[in-house]
Amino acid sequence: MLTHYHEAMIGKTSEAGRVAFFGGSFDPPHLGHLAIARAACVALQLDCVLFAPVGAQPLKPQGSTAPFADRWAMTKLAIEGEPGFQMSLADAPNATGQPNYTLDTLRNLRAALAPGGVLFCLMGADSLAGLRNWRGGAQIPFAASLIVASRPGQRLDDLKAFLPEGVTLERELMYTEAGLTEPVSYVKRRSYLLRNAAGETAHFHLLPGLEVEISASKIREQVRGDSDAQPAGQELLTSSVASYIRAHGLYR
Repeated sequence: MLTHYHEAMIGKTSEAGRVAFFGGSFDPPHLGHLAIARAACVALQLDCVLFAPVGAQPLKPQGSTAPFADRWAMTKLAIEGEPGFQMSLADAPNATGQPNYTLDTLRNLRAALAPGGVLFCLMGADSLAGLRNWRGGAQIPFAASLIVASRPGQRLDDLKAFLPEGVTLERELMYTEAGLTEPVSYVKRRSYLLRNAAGETAHFHLLPGLEVEISASKIREQVRGDSDAQPAGQELLTSSVASYIRAHGLYR
């Protein structure tokens, strides 16, 4: 069944022009994820954001707290009704049981794009900070242009310090150079040109104004200590996701 749906989701990406892959544990998916995806859609004029819960992350051998099926179901509930947001099984558990590697996933998605399509990889600043440790980390920005969203307390003043070895930051791009038609004043965005040792170039986009103070680990801690799964006065989850967590007894 996973193979069938995987093919169906890959097929959908071929119909869209500007597509962003948004992978992660989504354990659980929260309002911070939605805020990042919405901002990226506006700033980069995206046609589609693919939410792809990961099966197994090589840098997290202990695995996720909730099973993949629950994380998939919660993410589907979280993005319901959001224009341009789609589910993708591109990073679903594979038949071999091996970890999912982002570089392989991006290459598969890129191959499925229609001619003229543009693929992006959306991630938080914490993921960028660890990119040096990812398999093929230096190749990832050239498989799909990176869109990196800032997080509170994570300074990105010196972007060069975060780039994998062999990748250099050439210069900041003007709006039209980044392939965008007109600026959007209410979403901050800075674009740069990257280059590797082989002479390949890639665009890199930073969303510096996002200060979304929500983390999945904190949500899991609060759920364990709160019978309502959504503490009073703190809107951390969509109501549908909070209801799902309660109904299935997750994170207890």
